[in-house]
Amino acid sequence: MLKSSLPFDPPRSQPYSTDLWAPELHKIDDKWYIIFTGDPNNDTPPPEIDAFCPFNCPAVYHRMFVLEGSTSDPWTSNYTMKAELDTYDQFAIDGTYFRHSTGLYHVYSCWYHAFSSWPANLCITKMSDPWTVSSNLTDRQIISAPENAWEQTPYGRRENYRLASNEGPQQLTNPHTGQEFIIYSAARSDNRNYCLGQLELVGSDPMNAQDWKKHNDGCVFYQNAQEEAYGVGHASFTTSPDGSEDWIVYHGMRNYMSGWGARTVRAQKFTWNEDGSPNFPRPGYGPYEVPSGQNASMKMF
Repeated sequence: MLKSSLPFDPPRSQPYSTDLWAPELHKIDDKWYIIFTGDPNNDTPPPEIDAFCPFNCPAVYHRMFVLEGSTSDPWTSNYTMKAELDTYDQFAIDGTYFRHSTGLYHVYSCWYHAFSSWPANLCITKMSDPWTVSSNLTDRQIISAPENAWEQTPYGRRENYRLASNEGPQQLTNPHTGQEFIIYSAARSDNRNYCLGQLELVGSDPMNAQDWKKHNDGCVFYQNAQEEAYGVGHASFTTSPDGSEDWIVYHGMRNYMSGWGARTVRAQKFTWNEDGSPNFPRPGYGPYEVPSGQNASMKMF
């Protein structure tokens, strides 16, 4: 039986009081942390601030925050506000941790500067602990920008980069080869063309943009009209209970005309290609066999 818990109820009049987006739960050094996006005023900046942007920029005050759990048990922990992650007082959403032998990193969706409004890129900064960014603004690296047609909305828009987005980054490690990937979302989350793109760390320094290789040949996971799977994105990754299978968890829509409210959560098994990259299935609506090792009366979901 599914259970739920409310780990955090933000107080009013704080920089993180509204529009809590993309929370992630991470275990680091035997403690649990929730990293999330927050905003002080419901995506509604004052007109004089909005006027600084070349396009409207309702998300101009979105920032990243970290909650810390009180115990090693994520379910019974009390979560308290630990810190705002330093993104240099600039737009930041969909942040995640990237763990590497050289340290801990923050990867998030960013603008070029405080009021550029679009495009939304992927930035990386180094961290000294799960709530402290140690990089300066000049050290921040943009490791991906939505320069391909499939990363833009409308598809292939060329007159400007409004609504062109790289967001929702997520670390994915090949358990067989140790290869490190960032799987991210591209285009716009309420659009049928929303899909997943891929970066691979081919060098040894995550802070060196040249050490990241982008898969520029198209989405690695994209809409499938035959199974009414549109707008597929913002994935995370897990394994089956017995550890024998790799699974992708993502959101998608059956009715792509209904926007964000039509999104549902889906999960499918995936495998690995001979070159070590993930081999994702075509998205669908199921039913699928339950994950291996799951104790369930049903065999399909």
